[in-house]
Amino acid sequence: MAEGKPAGSDERSDKPDADTSELTAAPLADRMRPRDLGEFVGQEHLTGESGLLKRILDSGKVPSLIFWGPPGSGKTTLAYILGSLDNYEFVRLSAVTSGIPQVREVIEFANRSRRMFSRPTILFIDEIHRFNKAQQDAFLPHVERGTIVLLGATTENPSFEVISPLLSRSKVLVLESLSDDNIATLTRQALMDKERGLGKSGVTIDDDALSYLARAADGDARFALNALELAVDLLAKEKREKRITLEFAQEVLTRRELLYDKSGEEHYNLISALHKAVRGSDPDAALYYLQRMLQAGEDPKYLARRMTRMASEDIGLADPFALVLAQAVFRTVETMGMPECDNALAELAIYLSAAPKSNSVYQANSAARAAVEEHGAVPVPLKVRNAPTELMKELGYGKDYRYAHGKSEHADAGAEEATGGFVAEGYLPDELAGAKFYEPKPIAAEKKIKDLLEKRWGKKK
Repeated sequence: MAEGKPAGSDERSDKPDADTSELTAAPLADRMRPRDLGEFVGQEHLTGESGLLKRILDSGKVPSLIFWGPPGSGKTTLAYILGSLDNYEFVRLSAVTSGIPQVREVIEFANRSRRMFSRPTILFIDEIHRFNKAQQDAFLPHVERGTIVLLGATTENPSFEVISPLLSRSKVLVLESLSDDNIATLTRQALMDKERGLGKSGVTIDDDALSYLARAADGDARFALNALELAVDLLAKEKREKRITLEFAQEVLTRRELLYDKSGEEHYNLISALHKAVRGSDPDAALYYLQRMLQAGEDPKYLARRMTRMASEDIGLADPFALVLAQAVFRTVETMGMPECDNALAELAIYLSAAPKSNSVYQANSAARAAVEEHGAVPVPLKVRNAPTELMKELGYGKDYRYAHGKSEHADAGAEEATGGFVAEGYLPDELAGAKFYEPKPIAAEKKIKDLLEKRWGKKK
């Protein structure tokens, strides 16, 4: 790590091709990371002889760039390759694990480097979409002054996830999913490379197994190399023949050792487990699944949204404050980001788990939706329609309506007026007269609602 490098930065990011002892223990996907464009596979529209990145490297001057593309398409690798230029410092931050303190350290380091050595700093932010607006704003004046060159990587549309001022000062480079041939090439290289890859293992792979692995990777080089490394490890541990067959490749890809996929089955398994733990009033299980997802890089805004839904679906009017707290936590996540917002998410998970439970709002909403689907657009009764014109009054709009707060100039002159803020009036269309969608439960805060409604309407509406 270079002297004075920010403590929160990636230690290997000083220069991507640095020879470090950590590299030998790194995952295969990291060891096989291309060191220059000559080793890079895919994205020819950017890396070819006439590609923008080739021209940037030849010029030695790096502009601010946003790499937008699917997982495993080479965003981080290309940032490292640009960071290898000798006339730049290079610092990497992960928006998943870094916060305002780390941002300040990077800016201080960049200012010092610029002042003492006249060297700008390339700041690479992985998953830049996870930095909130305030964190992104902090970079803007330093990008404008040229103190830092910003490289961002994101799987999300930058138009929605990167603030406009930064976007206008950067060029967005769109990366495509790697082709099956690209993945097959990378896999073969990893099996043959004796310095950084698996060449010393002596393992071979059948053509049909290689094709299967390439298709299963779905354009994600990291996925393919992780699966290959796992396959080679399992062959050694289980003392099998040093050959990856189609059957073995299929077996490997069903093993649980592969990483959490934010768009795959395990994502849905974990969010389901979190929801059921909250519904089941188990704060310990809720915290466990929350942390599983956060540490795997799940978007904290997604978790805040899902827990807001839990507050209305599973707690509802048994504790109306649950929804208020959920909204406050969502706002906290938006304004603070990770890692500062993790305690707020944990607080919400604990509160929702411990809160009294009622799904009466969810059931009432579902019942009302079913009634709309069954009966369609039934005309609104005339008496509850507004009558702003004389013609509407002549047509009977608002006639016989009884005002719930007493005498009203809008009520029909012959109508009986209500007192006490309530009148037993029918508001539904005749086809739905007597329908009851909401059934309050006799628990916690909702018991007061139940008692009030029964006092007004009786046990049957």
